[in-house]
Amino acid sequence: MADITYICKRTVVSTKPVQPGKHCSLSVLDRLMEQNHLRSVYYFRTPGGREPGELTKKLRESLSEMLTCFPIVTGRLLKDPKGHWLIKCNDAGVRMVEARIKGSVEDWLKSVDREKELMLVHWEEMYHKPYFWSTFYVQITEFGEGGLAIGLSCFHLLADPTCATMFVKAWADVTLTGKMLNPPLFHQLPPRRPGRKNPNHEPYMELINCYKPIADKTNLVSDTKHATIALAFSDPMVRACMANGQAMNAFDQSSPSPFEALAGLFWVCISKLKGAGDGLIDMSICLDMRNVLHLDNGFFGNCMVYNKVNSKSLKEHKLSDVAKAIGEVMAKMDNDGITDLIEWLEHNDYQSPPPMNGCELMCASLEAVDPYLAVFEEGFVPIRVSSYVEPVVGAGHVLVLPSPPCEGPLSRTVMVTLPEDEAARLCEDDLILHFSPTILMGVNN
Repeated sequence: MADITYICKRTVVSTKPVQPGKHCSLSVLDRLMEQNHLRSVYYFRTPGGREPGELTKKLRESLSEMLTCFPIVTGRLLKDPKGHWLIKCNDAGVRMVEARIKGSVEDWLKSVDREKELMLVHWEEMYHKPYFWSTFYVQITEFGEGGLAIGLSCFHLLADPTCATMFVKAWADVTLTGKMLNPPLFHQLPPRRPGRKNPNHEPYMELINCYKPIADKTNLVSDTKHATIALAFSDPMVRACMANGQAMNAFDQSSPSPFEALAGLFWVCISKLKGAGDGLIDMSICLDMRNVLHLDNGFFGNCMVYNKVNSKSLKEHKLSDVAKAIGEVMAKMDNDGITDLIEWLEHNDYQSPPPMNGCELMCASLEAVDPYLAVFEEGFVPIRVSSYVEPVVGAGHVLVLPSPPCEGPLSRTVMVTLPEDEAARLCEDDLILHFSPTILMGVNN
């Protein structure tokens, strides 16, 4: 077990108080995520010659300045008359944990696994009195022989992975330049544009049907021990995977996107190790819909949507067919289709939905915002970033993230969370090994 020392836990509030009486309501996409939370860990090399705690103090002070623009983050939860959560913006602050650990960040990354990494990102489950519970937690861990880790955890009800990345980027901007380059925007999801209201419009039922079973789901969290592996695919590796997933017929020679190719690769490999034979297990993809809904990049709130990929017509483990099926589902998730879903959810609201990452394999694209743009000081840039969507339920998770820019524009890091025995076997899969990814985090790393 890692030799980590927790120094203290404190509350950090914004430097400027919030105007009294301010409240923020949550969208229907927010409310669906009530049973989930997010965790991220950013690793940095640090310049020598600094006193222990010096960098932590600087980051704590800049966090306080940055929080002035995030009243939702420093607020607390209440219920409105309909029983829906809302945020009272009372500037109650975020919880910060300060810790130190022996060794260097480079040595840590050589042997890190899921259990050790989650020690770097503090999280507390909701109290029986939610009004006193912080929805965001930050942990700063200094390595005794050089390096630092920033862990962020938050209630998925308030933020999706894109928001979490924006939050850290805003913190970095304030630390580096003293100002926030892209302030967050807090507003409701946009309604259907008046010019697009067609009385003969047929709603996109395939997407809506993906959400219909929510009411029938129960708590799917089990005692199964999970492991997370992280595989780095360089630019040439991703290009090879895309070429392997390219349709080779006279009528369709389109090339899949990096996400389509990698999602298809892991769908096939995980299906095989779960004993699906020549078929595929059920899988849902999860995508950021900000661009589709014409939202500003600074929109702060849940805007990731799930959709099921139909595997019934895919009888063979052929990457080109699998990638094509994923691409077809993604193409259908257009503005009208997502608006159809939002309108349907608003008329079929669930008070206590189960975890959205349900019984199927879930594959999410976390490529919308680059976490490696979080530069806190000159030369103080992330060397690795990890992300988790918790709790782990169902068949497992596949998260596709950007890689460090030095790895090339199409490089990606894939984090896979599965039952421990399955994760170990996935690292040995011949099809994955064919592309020669670097194992950043393994079961017995």
